[in-house]
Amino acid sequence: MTASLSAEKTLQFLLDAPMFGDLSPQELTRIVDIVEVQEVSDGGVVFAEGDPGDAWYVVYDGEVEVLKGEGDKERAIAILGRRACFGEMAILDGSPRSATVRARGPLTVMRFARRDFAALLKADTLAAYKLVHQIALVLVSRQRRTTSRLVEILDAGDAGSMRDGLAPIVEQSSVAE
Repeated sequence: MTASLSAEKTLQFLLDAPMFGDLSPQELTRIVDIVEVQEVSDGGVVFAEGDPGDAWYVVYDGEVEVLKGEGDKERAIAILGRRACFGEMAILDGSPRSATVRARGPLTVMRFARRDFAALLKADTLAAYKLVHQIALVLVSRQRRTTSRLVEILDAGDAGSMRDGLAPIVEQSSVAE
């Protein structure tokens, strides 16, 4: 379901969102031109594990849960709220989704289609490159946390600790995809 927000509300939201903090209002107007606003009902799936990585999302209002596994083995690995980004790796490489993202209550997200973002990059816009830089910073931060946690687990040494410690790391790394 696609919804509508005024360009002014969209611009103000993006100005306040950390991922867009380095962009000027003028640069953000280029981004506002490509954003799609979607409403998802409670329990609705934004995307499912294995779906094509065709977009990146920012939560405008509501919460999502990131799920890994299927059926009885499905479990929430993260809960994301307002201004949180998810699926940002797809904007770079288009890989299939590694997790399912589902609405926890009514949800409004801003969707950035990979093809539209690629067109911004092709047009050589500074806004697109600044966003790629912000995405890289998010990914670097996640990698540093993962590396730090892996060192802690390896220092613990026993197999049970390693298994218990590695599962959340593997699951959390799937949030970005």
